[in-house]
Amino acid sequence: MARPRRQRPRAWSPLLLLLLAGPVACAASPADDGAGAGGRGPRGRARGDSGSDEAVPRHDSSYGTFAGEFYDLRYLSEEGYPFPTAPPVDPFAKIKVDDCGKTKGCFRYGKPGCNAETCDYFLSYRMIGADVEFELSADTDGWVAVGFSSDKKMGGDDVMACVHDDNGRVRVQHFYNVGQWAKEIQRNPARDEEGVFENNRVTCRFKRPVNVPRDETIVDLHLSWYYLFAWGPAIQGSITRHDIDSPPTSERVVSIYKYEDIFMPSAAYQTFSSPFCLLLIVALTFYLLMGTP
Repeated sequence: MARPRRQRPRAWSPLLLLLLAGPVACAASPADDGAGAGGRGPRGRARGDSGSDEAVPRHDSSYGTFAGEFYDLRYLSEEGYPFPTAPPVDPFAKIKVDDCGKTKGCFRYGKPGCNAETCDYFLSYRMIGADVEFELSADTDGWVAVGFSSDKKMGGDDVMACVHDDNGRVRVQHFYNVGQWAKEIQRNPARDEEGVFENNRVTCRFKRPVNVPRDETIVDLHLSWYYLFAWGPAIQGSITRHDIDSPPTSERVVSIYKYEDIFMPSAAYQTFSSPFCLLLIVALTFYLLMGTP
């Protein structure tokens, strides 16, 4: 009697079926997705439409998508879609002289009737909370400064200076007068500083606390001090000797709580305004009118 042939298990049959069916399913999937919507293609177009055979763009990879979009953005931006730019810097607000003697104190040195843009030297101060705001301007391309002194002489003075450097910027620096020499101090009490160099003038604005910790180089502004006014040239952003041999000073100590508008004529106008010159002018006028005997 013949022995029946033993059937081998075909465990590979399901795997083979999956491998064979896999490509078919993948290839048919795009059409199947659209076929459920009334026999339409990927864009909802009927299979019988004239444009149904147009190629539908696809992103082959995430890297290709990123590179293409970045390329388009880069060149489209240059032609009509500019990239965002930084907001414009606020221009320096001009110093107002109408407030002098009212809401702030002012010192003017130069021609009678001059203002912050025409005086040889201009300074204003006013209280803002716990700070004092200073505005300085001078007819120079170098630096303009104010010193706080216990007397009218240089030496041992706290000095705030606005310096025009070689890059066109105006920086606020802190100095301490050692005799006739100004030494820069790294501890700078100035804040909210701004400055500009225009029309051969250095102009700046900054705030400084009224009360500061006790320090030899920084004075408390709630006390009254003589104010020293100076300006001059700068070399590579470093201050040099002031323009005039005897810079003007306040006639008396200044209180930040008292707003005054003080004018000091420059040397050219002091000559004609002195009592001796006025008397001489009167004598010459009388002589010319009366004639010689």
